[in-house]
Amino acid sequence: MTRYLLLPFFLLLVYNAIYTQSYLPQVLPLEKQAKLVDEILEDRLDNLLPALMQREGIDMWIIISREYNEDPVMKTMLPSTWLSARRRTIMVFHQPEKGDFEKIAIARYDVGKLLKGEWNLDVFPDQWEALVSIIKDRNPKKIGINVSKDFALADGLVHTEYSELIAKLSATDQEKVVSAQSLAIAWLETRSERELEIYPMICHMAHQILQEGLSERHIHPGITTTDDVVWWLRQRVNDLGLDTWFHPSVSIQRRSNGKNDFLRSFSKRPEQQVIIKGDLLHVDFGITYLRLNTDQQQHFYVLQDGESEVPAGLVEAFNNGNKLQDVLTSNFVKGRSGNEILKATLDQVKGNKYSASVYTHPIGLHGHAAGPTIGMWDQQDGVKGRGDYPLYENTAYSIELFAATEVAEWGQIVRIMLEEDGVFGEDGFYYLDGRQKEILTIPRKR
Repeated sequence: MTRYLLLPFFLLLVYNAIYTQSYLPQVLPLEKQAKLVDEILEDRLDNLLPALMQREGIDMWIIISREYNEDPVMKTMLPSTWLSARRRTIMVFHQPEKGDFEKIAIARYDVGKLLKGEWNLDVFPDQWEALVSIIKDRNPKKIGINVSKDFALADGLVHTEYSELIAKLSATDQEKVVSAQSLAIAWLETRSERELEIYPMICHMAHQILQEGLSERHIHPGITTTDDVVWWLRQRVNDLGLDTWFHPSVSIQRRSNGKNDFLRSFSKRPEQQVIIKGDLLHVDFGITYLRLNTDQQQHFYVLQDGESEVPAGLVEAFNNGNKLQDVLTSNFVKGRSGNEILKATLDQVKGNKYSASVYTHPIGLHGHAAGPTIGMWDQQDGVKGRGDYPLYENTAYSIELFAATEVAEWGQIVRIMLEEDGVFGEDGFYYLDGRQKEILTIPRKR
């Protein structure tokens, strides 16, 4: 008799295992993750960086950081076993007109197997003198350093290191120093073939975690709060051995809200609301895996008693969001600036039955990554500096925007806020793991 009583419990365990794990791609053990990260980084340094330096016309790039105060670019160049720079680490990349590409570390150690250390303390007790010797020997035409007014990620050379460097250079070499802004952005934004192979899997992981968390398995109307869902997502990511680059958010739009409630700032939304039947849920969520980031926003509708479908007005509102995505990505043309793409998109949707806002950003080694900014939620007329940067191939973006539509059933405006990750390549734009094409129900339609 006991054996039969245990059967339902056993089946529940099996169901839980299938529901929560089998559909997720395997998260590699740390050692294998490290090996893959280093393989990708070595390929990027050996094959991508020389071409980018030639494209940007900088034949020597110097990156300098001290421990725990790393240049954002240097952090992307450290091997998997280096969690920070060591003491002062100086990286020198040299691409001569003729000869082999050089990767040099002016440091006490080799930087893993990626950069060979070339600081002989017996010859140059002073680290700066060792660097100056390298510069004199190579005699570059341009010396790129990471200083930038518009891009924080390309502005990683701190004041002390800059002052020390300039003081040690000859007057002739000082005149060769230029901002490496365009090169730093190019390094950060350009995805290698290997990265483009694995990026869809990472986006799929994030999508599947959302599917699990925003379901009847974890959301019980009248009991579950938005904060419960947020912390479930954080815990799930942690339990899987993944990271997240920002704290998720879950917000609610519902029929009882005021007519202009959609205008409410995210910063003013309630920290915690009880989810009830008839709610339209919005989630903003991202993960980090193998040094690549995702950023996704989706919508879920909690069915009311007697309902089996999402109300038609919400369906129409959501479709307007998809239409806005299509207009935006159709304007992705190589060489266009972020501001040009933004203007073309907003001009095309003027007069439609929905109002639009576009605030799309690059994604990759950072969440809000380097590259052309395509609008910000409070700058729909363009973004000076970052919005003037052009679109290049093999770069990734979070297509982030909203379409606000008057929903007749609710007698109010509903804002569909969408975000999906994709790549602009030789053949145009494509989503890395598809995109949400309909509002999903809670519970799911069987």
